[in-house]
Amino acid sequence: MNKDPSQASWLFHAIVAGCCYSFSSGLLTMLNKHALVNFGFSAPNMLLLMQCVLTVLIVKICALFHLITDILPLRKDIAFTWFPVNIIFVCMIGTNVYAMQHVGLGILIVCKNLSNVLTCIGDYVLFGKRYNWNVWASLSVMFASATVGASADKHFTFIGYGWLAANILFTSLYTLLLRGVIGKVKDITAGKPFSDFTLVLYNNALSILPVLLLAIFFDEHKAITLESNLLALSNPSFLIVAAMSGVLGFAISFSSLWFLSQTSATIYSLVGALNKIPIAVLGIFVFNEPTDIQSLGSITLGLGAGILFVWAKQLT
Repeated sequence: MNKDPSQASWLFHAIVAGCCYSFSSGLLTMLNKHALVNFGFSAPNMLLLMQCVLTVLIVKICALFHLITDILPLRKDIAFTWFPVNIIFVCMIGTNVYAMQHVGLGILIVCKNLSNVLTCIGDYVLFGKRYNWNVWASLSVMFASATVGASADKHFTFIGYGWLAANILFTSLYTLLLRGVIGKVKDITAGKPFSDFTLVLYNNALSILPVLLLAIFFDEHKAITLESNLLALSNPSFLIVAAMSGVLGFAISFSSLWFLSQTSATIYSLVGALNKIPIAVLGIFVFNEPTDIQSLGSITLGLGAGILFVWAKQLT
């Protein structure tokens, strides 16, 4: 029986798009952890600043050469509307890199699932959204796995888990507020869609000043002159890692748009959940993170709960 060429072409593009999305998102997580831990770089906000600037430059260059055409230009009225949620975005990415310095990657990924719990509670309280028992059951498993994982963490520190708790809170707040702000932006732009590339441009461009102020607040402009940081900045490998992380910030936006256009929202979410599994496993081996049966069980349970959560949400 002859195969439909169009079906074969669609399947090929869907697989390639999914691989690009999974590879770029996973590699970005690994590179950020590598830059902060293995190079001993103690100025995470300065690293974020480099990434934000580089991402904005890539978006503008692509727009200049008409490689992407669906972005809205930077406008004052949109910037003022967007800036409050952008502050939450800065807090989200900032607390994530601080947590990465103190918490193992496997446990970090499992505990970050708790942002789904807060988001669903926020949806229920603020917007009256109802979920079926499958969703709440998967969220309960997420909570249990995170609790077990944290209790089994031999390198538990209140500082690390404090940053992680803050990251979970800001991630949930960003998810809850984003929908309303995008609606307000559509009113300003007379319904013109706010594409993922526009989201990347505004998030990173408006993040430059707040991240710079955070770096100054935490004295990172002085810490950058410490011997360990100067060694990192003079190391070509570190500069390559920092540059690649900025490029990957843009690549994730491009690949996610491409993948979503080739598949459905369900498959997109499922691949995102499955993608956490190799990241968690690689994190254990690449960064020599200590593990035991209890912590491995927690990670496995948490990742499984993430997949069940995606499935259960599609039934609501």
